[in-house]
Amino acid sequence: MDKIAVLIPCFNEAVTIEKVVKDFKAVLPEATIYVYDNNSTDGTDEIAKRAGAIVRYERQQGKGNVIRRMFSEIDAQCYLMVDGDDTYPADAAREMVDKIFDDHADMIVGDRLSSTYFEENKRPFHNFGNSIVRWSINKLFKNDIKDIMTGYRAFSYRFVKTFPILSKGFEIETEMSIHAVDKNMFVENVVIEYRDRPEGSESKLNTYGDGMKVLGTILRLFRFYRPNIFFGTTAVVLALLSVIFFIPVLITYAETGLVPQFPTLIVCGFVMIAAIQSFFAGVVLKTIYQKNRQDFEMDLYRVTDDFKRKLSKNE
Repeated sequence: MDKIAVLIPCFNEAVTIEKVVKDFKAVLPEATIYVYDNNSTDGTDEIAKRAGAIVRYERQQGKGNVIRRMFSEIDAQCYLMVDGDDTYPADAAREMVDKIFDDHADMIVGDRLSSTYFEENKRPFHNFGNSIVRWSINKLFKNDIKDIMTGYRAFSYRFVKTFPILSKGFEIETEMSIHAVDKNMFVENVVIEYRDRPEGSESKLNTYGDGMKVLGTILRLFRFYRPNIFFGTTAVVLALLSVIFFIPVLITYAETGLVPQFPTLIVCGFVMIAAIQSFFAGVVLKTIYQKNRQDFEMDLYRVTDDFKRKLSKNE
């Protein structure tokens, strides 16, 4: 088991990967540097090897797939994840790692948005998207994570080994944040200085396509983690629609004793049935969710015991 594992997912980062590896080796000399190459065609892997990193490969394209491979293959007391594009400063790494060891935190978030991100990032829609994602998750999940989509994070062993990765692409950071909040993990923020990519390095993030995936992930996870609110709200909306369209039918019947809008009455009935089904779906799924939470807590104990055993073997 490594004491500190620096995890660097890479796809065509030949311009910057050597500097990133050397910077983190200098700041964390006791760390093992892992570069996971995701089908690069520009020699990123060879450059990383020459710089002193252990290079491994993930053939399924997508950052989420890379991180799944990293988390499953590597055992460490502390994990530090950083992008290979040299936008995150290595000098913040020691503080982030120390919070895992000293404060027993589960996830440390490298917060770009509270420092230089909006000045350094030259893509206005990225800035807007980050703000929307942060606001929506903080409101929906009642948390105070300052930067939802940052690629600079530190993790405890128990976070890494209990995090079920479902996302395949850049929405993985959003999934990490929501998982930590929902499972009551200890999360801290560390403000970092962000710098834009150097000349010749290109972002792999598609502003609109990946942005829609992130929003879709938020909606999907909200439905999964807050089923009573999601389906309860749906039930209320459907019930209101049914009542609104039923009122004119009821008034006509009271005045004439007839129901000329018979199709409307039928639709109102079906919509109300859908509302009732939605309500009880939320109740059932909430019960299942509570059972999953109980199972997760038991898994947490198991992983913690596993960590202690591996740690004692290292000693």
